[in-house]
Formats: sequence, structure tokens, C-alpha cells
Amino acid sequence: MNPVLYDLRGLKCPFPVIKTRKKLAGMASGALIRVDTTDPLAVIDMPHFCNEDGHELVETDKTENGHSFLIRKR
Repeated sequence: MNPVLYDLRGLKCPFPVIKTRKKLAGMASGALIRVDTTDPLAVIDMPHFCNEDGHELVETDKTENGHSFLIRKR
């Protein structure tokens, strides 16, 4: 299953988490989403959000300007 690509570069905390939560709400259970961010706090916020909401953080990658998160919806 290919992940949905969600470009949230340029957004600052708390918007990457808020927008990811809203996007996941409209997706099927088990769906994958790859979220690209430039917010330095996202490396803390995204894992916390996934843990809180029960989603699986499949991987976190450091990118040239930020981070990329692969998340599987619960």
C-alpha cells in the first residue's frame, strides 16, 4: 500500500499535528500517510501524537530541511 503524501513543510507547531489528525480522520484504518515537516518540534510532537491517538509511527527520517514521518492509521 502506497502512503498518501502530505506536505506540511513551512508550518509551525501545533499545525503539523492538527492537520495530520484531521487528514487521518478521513482515512481508512490501516492506511499509510507520509508527513513532511520543517518544524523542528515535529520530531517530538509527531511521536507523541501517534502514541496519544494510537497510530503506529512506522518510521521517522531526517530530511534536508526537517523530518518525514510514516504513520499507519489505527
